[in-house]
Amino acid sequence: MRLRILLVLALVSSVAVLQGQDPVVRAEFDLEGRVVAEANEAPIFGIEVSTDRGPVVRTNALGEFRIRASLGDVLIVQGADIQTVRHRIGSRESIKIVVRDAEGISSGPSASRGAAQAARHRQLLNSANRYKRTDIRKSLDFITRSIEMLDGNGNPRELARSLTTLGEIYQFHRQYDLAISNYQEALEAYETFQTLLLLGKAYVLGGFPDRAIGLLEREVGRSGLVPYQRVELYETLGDAYREQGKTAPSVSYYQEALTIAEKNQIAPKVPDLNSKIADAYDAANRPREAEAYYGNSLREAEAQNPARAVRESEKVADFYSKRSRFPEEIAQRKKSLEKLESMAIQPGLLEGDSITSQGLNYKIGRAYVAQSRYEEAIPFLSESIEEANTQGDLVVQKDATRKLSELYRDRGDFEKALDLYQQYVALVDTLYIRKEQELARAARFSREMASSQNRINSLEQERELNQSKYDLARAEQRLAVERNKRQQYIIYSLIFGILLTGLAAFFYYRSNRQKELANYLLALKGLRSQMNPHFIFNALNSVNNYIARNDERSANRYLSDFSRLMRTVLDNSEKDFIPLSEELELLELYLKLEHARFPDKFEYAISVDPGVDVDAYTIPPMLLQPYLENAVWHGLRYKEEKGLLQLSISRVSDQAISISITDDGVGRKRSASLKTNNQKKQKSKGMSNIQRRIGILNQMYGDRITVSVYDGNADGTGTRVVLILRKK
Repeated sequence: MRLRILLVLALVSSVAVLQGQDPVVRAEFDLEGRVVAEANEAPIFGIEVSTDRGPVVRTNALGEFRIRASLGDVLIVQGADIQTVRHRIGSRESIKIVVRDAEGISSGPSASRGAAQAARHRQLLNSANRYKRTDIRKSLDFITRSIEMLDGNGNPRELARSLTTLGEIYQFHRQYDLAISNYQEALEAYETFQTLLLLGKAYVLGGFPDRAIGLLEREVGRSGLVPYQRVELYETLGDAYREQGKTAPSVSYYQEALTIAEKNQIAPKVPDLNSKIADAYDAANRPREAEAYYGNSLREAEAQNPARAVRESEKVADFYSKRSRFPEEIAQRKKSLEKLESMAIQPGLLEGDSITSQGLNYKIGRAYVAQSRYEEAIPFLSESIEEANTQGDLVVQKDATRKLSELYRDRGDFEKALDLYQQYVALVDTLYIRKEQELARAARFSREMASSQNRINSLEQERELNQSKYDLARAEQRLAVERNKRQQYIIYSLIFGILLTGLAAFFYYRSNRQKELANYLLALKGLRSQMNPHFIFNALNSVNNYIARNDERSANRYLSDFSRLMRTVLDNSEKDFIPLSEELELLELYLKLEHARFPDKFEYAISVDPGVDVDAYTIPPMLLQPYLENAVWHGLRYKEEKGLLQLSISRVSDQAISISITDDGVGRKRSASLKTNNQKKQKSKGMSNIQRRIGILNQMYGDRITVSVYDGNADGTGTRVVLILRKK
């Protein structure tokens, strides 16, 4: 939150006052002020106001505060809704602080209603605090009304304030379980350090010191805490460790708090912390250290506040009594009694009725009895009985009466002893009846508190439900306003994204396809370049055979046919497909040349089904030639009698034909066994190249070609190659 602070001060002589102020002795005074909203001057409740060396106070329902301060102190104003503000005090006159919401306070009826509602909420909480000590029913009723008015539009900070105040009420009445649950709910609504600290204290008081330690030790390194808050943090951690019986960490935290309090002149905390250090040492049976710190605490308290001094004096007297140092105890209690009578403090204002004149007289008389100084004890015990009777303090009256009865009995005055004992019995009966009444009232009070808490829980659940409905309605309204714009934006974005993705996919596909096609073409070209030298090498071997036999005429004729064949092969070497009719002409010329070389080994025949239009089909050039070459060179050449090589084309379907190459040679197994060792070492490139060409062509143009190889007969002789060729 942003805070603009307007200080209505008479600062004419502030500089002179500050310059003339003694730097060591700084007189304290009560500084009064108000915290209001800028929009409508509405008072702000619950704002924390402190000085850099003093306690923290909060503004009441009228936005007013009063704090002990000195000229030159830094006034610190902070709260959950505002930014922390620091101002150096230069005057004793009242101060006015105007705050503005960080989101800005809009003018108009709605803003006025919101400010009025906030002011009303703060007034209810202030009333709840006012009745906390005297009438818890009224106090709880004000809390309930403060939660009711939040409805579904309640600010989470205001809800947290209501729950925190409720927790403080329960904590004051020692209902620690209820206090803890409300603090926890307040933290869930809106977390503040003050609520965290209150929860830690409730854990300690409720008997859960380990929870307090786990909660607050995380806050030790927290920044932004004013000195007083840090003192309270360390003090509460010290309380938690003392509750666990761990003296060392307890005293360590108390010492940290004491150092900060002394450094920042937080005077009220100094005797408290000295006293708690003494209590920790006393519980650890370290009387020397305990007595030293009790002495420090008593000196500090006497310098600050008489009532606080009486309280510390009694703690010192209890310390003496525990160790049977009765003369010192009596002297200390007599001093307390004198101070109590001189201050004319009403009974019950110190330590919840425990420090009263009748109580002090009883303890002094008891200490005399412990030393068998009966004559000195009688006046104090009698005075205690008389004052207790006047004040209606049955507990002290009962104890003093019994002690005095025992005193007379020990002295041998049995008549007085019996009379006092009978009074004691009557007091016990009266006290018993009163206790029963108190227990009944306590039970009724517990039921009423449980009923109030259940009602508050129901209101909280209803408020959360209303808040959810309200948030949902606001969200739907915002969605309705922005729906069209968002939908259009999403639609345009999707269309643009789809187009962009499609375009990128198209270019990516086209690029990959082009690369793939280029790779295929390069592979085919390489395979064709391997096929042609292979074929030429085999053909030239035949020419060489004619020349070796001095058959010049046959060689010339063979070379003529071979040159025509080679011209056709070279013309087709750059083509992926040629018409089937051209391939058949090339194959017929090839078979003619092979037959010329081996006229006594085979005859050949080419047959085409009349229903097959060979011009309608295309085939890769030189695809069938290696199969014919295999049939001649590896099947028919090894046959003793003359064989037959058949090339037949038949129709399979409207879109496919079957090309069959059949020979009755020795077969694949017999041919392999007849190879020389040198031939076995050399791998045939013709057949492997054909398989690779078919694989690449099928990937480029679809599955157009299928080749299968079978044995011709059951005895393994003969070979049959079936090639299925489909139209493009």
